[in-house]
Amino acid sequence: MPKDVITTADLAELRRTALGAADPLGIASDLADAVEQGRLAEPDSAGDALTLASEIAEIRSRLDAALRYADRAAAAYPSPDDPKAGIARAVRARILFRTGGRDDEAMAELTALRPLLTEQPDAPAYLSAALETGGRAKTSEEWLSAALDTLLGQRAAAAAEAQAITSTEPVVEVGPPEAPGVTFFLLQQRHRVRRNLNLPHDRNDDLSDRLEAQLVQRAQQSGETDLLFFPQAEFDRLLGEQAALTETYGPDWDAHRARLEKELVRQADAGGTGLHVLRASVAGLTGYADRKDGDPTDRQTRVGYAGELSTRSDARISWPPERNDTCWCGSGLKYKKCCLPRSRG
Repeated sequence: MPKDVITTADLAELRRTALGAADPLGIASDLADAVEQGRLAEPDSAGDALTLASEIAEIRSRLDAALRYADRAAAAYPSPDDPKAGIARAVRARILFRTGGRDDEAMAELTALRPLLTEQPDAPAYLSAALETGGRAKTSEEWLSAALDTLLGQRAAAAAEAQAITSTEPVVEVGPPEAPGVTFFLLQQRHRVRRNLNLPHDRNDDLSDRLEAQLVQRAQQSGETDLLFFPQAEFDRLLGEQAALTETYGPDWDAHRARLEKELVRQADAGGTGLHVLRASVAGLTGYADRKDGDPTDRQTRVGYAGELSTRSDARISWPPERNDTCWCGSGLKYKKCCLPRSRG
């Protein structure tokens, strides 16, 4: 049954789960209806909701519907220059490639969006995905490499000027675990594209590997808890499969949320900024453990998974919300009536 009001937390959860639902196209249609009917808790999330609807319809090969949603998504943002509008336009270009006979239109759209590669953290993933859909993986590698050279050159020049030295070494700051910068995402996407093209490992591929390791290490050292947040259904599944994690994450979902809320308050009191939790899943945790030949119950595995999630903007849930805003946990209740009081228990 469609929800009366759809929150930004709902959108984030649907992005993760919609394709596994019994009727994903119904979810896409409901998202579009929610925009039309004013059922979004945050009206400025209309573009995000329609972009998600477009992506769902595209994956289900309903390209006509996907294109309609993408057109509406791009128009829903206050300005066509809004970086998030650019993401909707990149999705639209990807769909145009798939419809056939509209490659020139798709390339014109992506060429206009190319400057976002040095400005918007999500742009490298969306633009490279669109180009690869259109059979232009080599163009993707060229664009990502050029954008990366621009950013690294700017950083090296700034560092040389500040230090009155001349250096050919790129100067890169990976950024904190909760907010890696656009350079990091450029490096990651370029590394992926080059690997798919079977290109030899180069200096920037090595840099990508080093920065990813650095980011994971920072996450491992960031505090007493990994700040993994399991939505209720995922939490129940987690304890069903990994009962040993009861001590780590709590005996029930209320205790899980309370532990996270208290830890976030502790970090805020200690001067922490840019705080967040990381939306996790059982499949994600076990999949990471399998790739790293680890155990989901080991702290090192869990913190490594948190480090991996921290590189994904769609996994980070900012904290705290305003008292009267929807709670970060996705319950649909106001923060002041939900998790805020849990920090006092």
